[in-house]
Amino acid sequence: MKKIVTIQDISCFGKCSLTVALPIISAMGIETAVIPTAVLSTHTGGFTGYTFRDLTEDIPKITEHWKRLGLRFSGIYTGYLGSKEQINIVSDFFDDFSTADNFIAVDPAMADFGRLYAGFDEDFVCAMAELCGKADYILPNMTEASLLLKIPYRESYDRQYAEEVLRKLVGLGCPTPVLTGVDSGDGREGAAAYDSVNDKFYYSFRRHIDCRCHGTGDIFASVFTGAVALGKSLQQALDISVNYTADCIEKTFPEKDEMWYGSAFELCIDKLLEYIR
Repeated sequence: MKKIVTIQDISCFGKCSLTVALPIISAMGIETAVIPTAVLSTHTGGFTGYTFRDLTEDIPKITEHWKRLGLRFSGIYTGYLGSKEQINIVSDFFDDFSTADNFIAVDPAMADFGRLYAGFDEDFVCAMAELCGKADYILPNMTEASLLLKIPYRESYDRQYAEEVLRKLVGLGCPTPVLTGVDSGDGREGAAAYDSVNDKFYYSFRRHIDCRCHGTGDIFASVFTGAVALGKSLQQALDISVNYTADCIEKTFPEKDEMWYGSAFELCIDKLLEYIR
């Protein structure tokens, strides 16, 4: 049985991070271990007065216990990390648990819509860029890619520019970058990937829905990581991830009041299983 460990925070209410990753990857038939980096009463995207408990000090203790147990994983997947210290600890985790037979996927969740998330600075971005250099797959959006590469952010761009960005991302040290939220230019949106070993680009798109739905990046990254663990090709992993994420948004869209705290991904699990089969 495939095993993935995912390292990110958990919100007790609201659909993002571990609240999304754990059920989705498990539904794909993959044993899912977790290392929570923080516990929040709700996510931060619209809620106020939420509680927050930092678990940075617990991560090395969990790591040491797992090392004594001799645990091994098919894949290591990181999402939102709350500080430069956490990035450094996770980097050490990569050193301890990466093998020739597994892979590392990093979602550098730190920015969107041209802006860095609150609480992050240039030092954090530089540390994240170094972490990306240890990954086999990275999954930034265009804002995050621009920050990682220290280039101006563009809201509009063509396919040639997306490919230039993907080629530059390889320079961080990751052989297979995946760019999310890519506009096709014809009313569709999806993702693009670059296999630098074979010098080949891959694309997958679905009809664009004009809305902002919280946690869709976490859905995409979780499904993509699971698909890779199951041995899907890069094109298959892109198609499954894009299609399932779009299904979740479409299922939630009729209930627009619900979209601010997450998508109805639970109602689309059957479609995910179809895509996998």
